Amino acid sequence: MTDGITWLAEPRSIAFGGYSVVMARGLTPEELVGRLTETVYGPEHTAVPVGNLTGDELVELITDSFGSQYEGIGLRHGRCGDWSYTVAYGGWMGEFEDESPISRGGVDVCRLEFEEENGKPVPPQFAYTRDGVRLSSFNLHLDGSWGYDGVDGDPETASRVQAELTAAGLPADEGADGEADDRDVHRTALGVLERHFGLSLPREEIVGGTLPAVLLEPA
Repeated sequence: MTDGITWLAEPRSIAFGGYSVVMARGLTPEELVGRLTETVYGPEHTAVPVGNLTGDELVELITDSFGSQYEGIGLRHGRCGDWSYTVAYGGWMGEFEDESPISRGGVDVCRLEFEEENGKPVPPQFAYTRDGVRLSSFNLHLDGSWGYDGVDGDPETASRVQAELTAAGLPADEGADGEADDRDVHRTALGVLERHFGLSLPREEIVGGTLPAVLLEPA
């Protein structure tokens, strides 16, 4: 039995501020780090290895190195089954391009991102891309915010994911207060993605263990 990905819906499952996870099938973890580093906006960046660290240790190192945990970005990386993954820490919000360049050469790439502390608020987002083509993406709250409430992308893939979301009872009926429970919707949507795409992340390693880590520094 694997850990799956539904645990990402728990409050502050990875770090204060939410989570930013990129998973790739067809790349080693180091190759994924390299390609993701290429997508940082602004000047060219280099991934500088800093050893095996916990998430808290990486956040502390970012703070010491850049003066604030939000002024720098760090990544921890690993592998789970067929998928390599990176987990971002620090000021990652809005700092990366989309996953299209990472997926070149026929690579499958999934991005899961949630700016939990953003006051707007920003809903959790999912995108699945292969070889530069967006096959499936949607807002995991399925609430019509941020311009869309269904699954976008390649018609065949998007329709299958949409059908599975519908079968899981999403979008959920509104409660007595006029709103569905976002946390439950988030968790249910992650469960659909977990089953459909075969996604899993090692919860204990990510939350409490050590993983290889890098700082993204201007070249």
